[in-house]
Parts: sequence; structure tokens; C-alpha cells
Amino acid sequence: MKRQKTGLESSFSFFDLLCEEIVFSILDFLDENPLDKKSFSLVCKSFYAIESRHRKTLKPLRSEHLTKILNRYSSVTILDLSLCPRITDVSLNVISSSCKEMLRSINLSRSKIFSHVGLSNLVMNCANLVEIDLSNATELKDLAASAIAEAKNLERLWLVRCKSITDIGIGCIAVGCKKLRLLSLKWCLGVGDLGVDLIAVKCIDIRSLDLSYLPITNKSLQSILKLQHLEDLVLEGCFRIDDDSLAAIKQGCKSLETLDMSSCPNVSHVGLSSLTIGTGSLRQLILSYGSPVTPALADSLQKLSVLQCIKLDGCQVTCSALMAIGNHCVSLRELSLSKCLGVKDEALSFLVTKHKDLRKLDITCCRKITHASIAQITNSCTSLTSLKMESCTLVSGEAFVLIGQRCQFLEELDLTDNEIDDEGLKSISRCSDLSSLKLGLCLNVTDEGLILIGSRCSKLKELDLYRSAGVTDSGILAIARGCPGLEMINIAYCKEITDNSLISLSKCPKLNTLESRGCPLVTSLGLAAIAVGCKRLMKLDIKKCHNIDDTWMIPFAHFSQNLRQINLSYTSVTDVGLLSLASVSCLQSMTIVHLKGLTARGLEAALLACGGLTKVKLQSSFRSLLPKALFEHLEARGCVFQWRDKMLQAELDPKCWKLQLTDME
Repeated sequence: MKRQKTGLESSFSFFDLLCEEIVFSILDFLDENPLDKKSFSLVCKSFYAIESRHRKTLKPLRSEHLTKILNRYSSVTILDLSLCPRITDVSLNVISSSCKEMLRSINLSRSKIFSHVGLSNLVMNCANLVEIDLSNATELKDLAASAIAEAKNLERLWLVRCKSITDIGIGCIAVGCKKLRLLSLKWCLGVGDLGVDLIAVKCIDIRSLDLSYLPITNKSLQSILKLQHLEDLVLEGCFRIDDDSLAAIKQGCKSLETLDMSSCPNVSHVGLSSLTIGTGSLRQLILSYGSPVTPALADSLQKLSVLQCIKLDGCQVTCSALMAIGNHCVSLRELSLSKCLGVKDEALSFLVTKHKDLRKLDITCCRKITHASIAQITNSCTSLTSLKMESCTLVSGEAFVLIGQRCQFLEELDLTDNEIDDEGLKSISRCSDLSSLKLGLCLNVTDEGLILIGSRCSKLKELDLYRSAGVTDSGILAIARGCPGLEMINIAYCKEITDNSLISLSKCPKLNTLESRGCPLVTSLGLAAIAVGCKRLMKLDIKKCHNIDDTWMIPFAHFSQNLRQINLSYTSVTDVGLLSLASVSCLQSMTIVHLKGLTARGLEAALLACGGLTKVKLQSSFRSLLPKALFEHLEARGCVFQWRDKMLQAELDPKCWKLQLTDME
């Protein structure tokens, strides 16, 4: 007969001997997996209370639960509502009355329903707010800006795409929020020189300023450059800024470290020289999709002695300009030439010989470079940690062997759409720090190469094998066994993949993204294994996996409680399977096109039951079959519908598909 515990024995816990600060320190080590803290809180009432007091950051999925959540977590200082599309004034009132002075940061970037009334209440009650993100609130007007101006301690403010706010509203913010250090006005089309000038005059502690796509001229630019603490300035897409206006600038900003003038086609080396006068601290310069890069522009960079990063993506580049950059930019650590026209072997080879300390290089779609460039890059830049060279189609297979032999510190490698083969992968497997490897459209890669990667690159977190037709279960098994920290894998259209691959991947507990569309041999058995083993799964794409049906949906819905996005198009899932997703409370995005077993009634029931949906892609034929009241109800909940009118198409062989893509270019 078991001895009954006395009252003293049953209530005693060794945790009671620890002070709360020590328990909090223990909980800090559980940040990697959110499920760990949940398990801790379910042990007993004491742990439940401790976890509630310890949590400082919340990211809820639904606004209707805010009252209950905030009552439990009374010590929250950071509230991220970016997953809640329906935040109303009532919601903001609940937050302000619950959090009060504790709240320091709030993210409202996905909701458009609240007004200046709710914002005013929030700001008045939460006097210690230092960070507010109101991006995408396109309906907010100057009244909302005047409400924000009452946040006297505000340091960081995002107003991206708040297109209805004008200079008047920005003026209110400038006068009221004098402690601002970061301000983003990207796509605030109603803001011009007057508003920006007021920011520059009143908010003298600004460190970071994003004015992308604003209709500003040199009038406000002169005031901005007088800011003594400005470090990051983004002028992307400011089309009214040109060489003539920049010529009027008498001095640059001495504290500036990052300057982004991408998509400013009217600014050449003349204007850039004026803008960078005296900017001796500039470390990063972004000129992507701008005017042609000439030797004169490269010469204008000569005085920027500490410049470490240059991004010229999408620009027309001359060989002489690249050589000039090689000569002048002596401190370069990062160079991006993605989609640059005019990059050739001679200039690129010369440039890298001058910059042997280069850490990151992007030569994506530089289609004129060959083996010679790769040989010189790997010979000179042996400390590279990131190399992106998608679609460098003239580079021969032998060149990839050099990458592994000479650049063994690589952490990120993008070889999409190249001629790499297993010999190249054998060499690259020497890069033991590799965390991201992209091999999409690499038709010469087989299991032999992947087995070596799996056995030697144990830190791999991201692997892209999109349409790499030579890959089978053996290669995926090696990756799953050798890379336990794998978080993302794309095996789309690898048609030899079967359930065995998915069963292997189910042993990777950190897997959060699985893209397996177009794998006809995958069935519900493999998906069930993924559901049980990969509880962190957030994104699943099984489009065109025709053998997947309802049998996997019940275990999947039970175990995959973190799922946010799913694509079920062209599968054999029916009304029953779709309805089972209602138990996945985190689900927000669903794509369901061409489901043969789906009826209008079943779809209606599933849409109503999945209360957290924010985006649904549907076959356009359902639009007339579903009641109008249903759409009105779901849209009121914050759900957006996207309609597709696609015909069923036969799948192409990967090699034919690649040839078609080449012809289109």
C-alpha cells in the first residue's frame, strides 16, 4: 500500500529555495524553443506564475484574446501585433489600460482599422513608449500623427506607407517627439520638404532616417545633412534629387555611416561627390538600379577611406569603373554586383586582387564571367564568408572545385542554376561552417555529392534543391542525419523523392520550412511523420503532390500547432481534410487551387472555422459559389482573398523547363 504524502511533503519544491532572479536566469536559456517555456509553465501553479512574470515580449495571433493574455502577462514591455490584422480602437484601449507605463514597444504594422482616438489613448496611458511601428496604416491622417506627437519619450517610429499623413502631421511629430533617433517615412507620399525640414530642425538626435520615395528636393536635404548624429540615410527612389540640386550642398554629414541612393537615376558622380563632401565616416554606400557606374563615379569614392560596403545591383558597369573601384576603395569588405550589366573577367579579376580581405561577394546573374573570374576570386579572397553567384552560366564545373579548396570559411553559398556537379560538392563539403547552400536548378548534382555535404557540413540550416532532378532519398537521408540543425529545405520538383525522405527529415526538430511541391511519390505517410517530428514547422508547400489526401490531415493538424502558411493546391485533400486545419490556431495563409474533392459547402465551413486566416488564395470559380456575406464577414476579420484562374497543366521535364527559361531571357 502506497504511503500518502503529508501536506508538507506535497507542497515542498526545491525551486522554492531559489530566488526569482535565479529562476528567471534559467528561463532565459529556454528562448530558443517557445514550446519549452510553455512546458515549464504547465508543471505547476508556481511555475505558471513565474513564467507569467518573466515574459517581457508577446506576439499574439488574435486580437480577441488580448484581454486574457495581458491579464496573465502583466510585465510585458514589448508587444508585437504584426500577426493581428484586426486591431481596433477598443483593442488599443485594452492594451493601454493593461500595460500602462510598462509598455515600451508596440508593433501595429499589419492593421488598418484603428484610428487617432485609439492611438491617443495608447500614448496617454503608456507614457514610457519608446518604439511604435505604424507601417501600412494607409488610412491614418494628420490627426493620428498629432496623437503620436504626445509620446514625448518616443525614440523609434515607423510610418512606412502612411500615405495620408502630410507635412502638417510630420510637423506635429517633430515638435512633440524631440527624442527621436530613428524615423522611417518610406512611401509617405504626402510628406515633402517642409515636413522633412522640420524633422531635421527639431529632432537633432536622429541617427537613422528613411525618406524613400518622398517628393523631396535639395531644400530639405541641406537641413538633413546638418544633423550632427545622423548615421543612416536612405534616399531610395527620390526622383526629384538630381545633380543640379546636390551641387548646391555646401557640406556633407560628417557622422554619416550608411547612404542608400538606389533607384535615383538622376544622380551621377557629380551629385554623389557633393553629397559625400566631408563624410569621412561613410562605411556603406548603396547605388543599386541607378545611373551607370563610370570611372568618374569610382573616382568620387576615393576620399571615402573607411568605405567597407558598395552595392551596385542592376547598374550598367564598365570595366574601367570596376578597376577604379579596385584601386580607390582600399577598405572594401562587401561588394554586390547582382544583375550588373558589363561585368567581365578582366575587371572582376583585377578588383578582387586588390581586395583580399573581401568577406561578401554577390555576382548573381553576371553571365559574362567564366572560370577565370572564379579562379582569381578564390585565389585572392580566401576569407569569404558569403558568395552568391546564381546563374553564372559560363562558369565551368571545374571552377566550383576551387571554391571548396580555397574558401573554406564560407557560411553562405548560392550556386543556383550553375554547372556544378558532385566533384564540386565534394570540394565544397570542406566548408564546415556552411549554414546556407542553394543548389536549385543544378541538374548535375546527385546523391553522391549531397552525402558528402551531409557528412561534413553539420552546421547547415538552409538547403535549396529546387528542380535538382538527380537528388533521391539517399541524399536527403544523409542531409537529415548529418545536419540536425536544419531549418529550411526545398525539394520542389525532385521527382524521385519519396516518403522515406520526409521520414528522414522528421528527425530534424528545428525544421520550420518544407517546400516539396511537385513530388508525385510523396504520400500522406511522409507528411504524417513530418507532423509528429517537426513541431516547429511554420511553412509547408505540398502543391502538386497528388497522392496526399485526408489521411494525414488529422495527425498533422494535431501536432503542427505552429503552422502559419500552407499550400494544398492540386492535392487530393477534400472537405474533411481542409476542415481539420481549424484546430491549427496559428494558421494565417492558405492556398487551395484545384482541389478536386473540395466543395463550396466544405470550403465555406473551413474558412469560417479557421479563425486566424489573413490571406487565402482560391480558384476563381468559387467566387460565384460562395455567399457574399461570407466574404464580408471574413474581410471584417482581416482576411484578404486572392483569386486565381489557372488551368491544369502538364508538368515539364526539368531540363526542358530550364531551356524554356533560357529562351525567355
